[in-house]
Amino acid sequence: MKKTIKILAVLILTMIVSVFVLSIGARISGVYINTTPSLPVGFYKVVDEPIVRGAYVAFCPPQNAVFDMARNRSYINQGNCPGGYGLLLKRVFAQPGDTVFIDQTGIFVNGEHLPNSAQLKADAEGHALPQYHLDQRVLDDFEYLLLSDVNPQSFDARYFGLIARDQIQQVVRPVFTWGH
Repeated sequence: MKKTIKILAVLILTMIVSVFVLSIGARISGVYINTTPSLPVGFYKVVDEPIVRGAYVAFCPPQNAVFDMARNRSYINQGNCPGGYGLLLKRVFAQPGDTVFIDQTGIFVNGEHLPNSAQLKADAEGHALPQYHLDQRVLDDFEYLLLSDVNPQSFDARYFGLIARDQIQQVVRPVFTWGH
């Protein structure tokens, strides 16, 4: 019995160390492992492409009260971005020159209502969510709208608004994903 427990403990430890080493190796090689439901779960590779509508991007959130709340409630991971935030992966839905309107009913880009973009009043735990509002306007040269189109509960532009170009670190492309 003790021998079986010892073997099981070694196997579990080996698996934990292997996952840790693989995740470090993936990051060094320019691969992100997405485990959140905001985008399809899987592997995303950094690519040298422009930031355009439809692209997936990795960004460091701006340091502010909304992202402090998100980190404290575990909507986002801790990480190496300013404020101790982790990098987020989202999809670009509006870029400079696009007209955007955001209210509780959802997000409109160039007059089109985006699916799954209505703001929720509370999270799954019953905590009130920020209710971001943006009057209709054309995005400036440095502004982007980033959100999830696969998860209506995602913490995205519905709650934190627009993201500045200098927050975006890389464009990424899905390599192998599953679940959506």
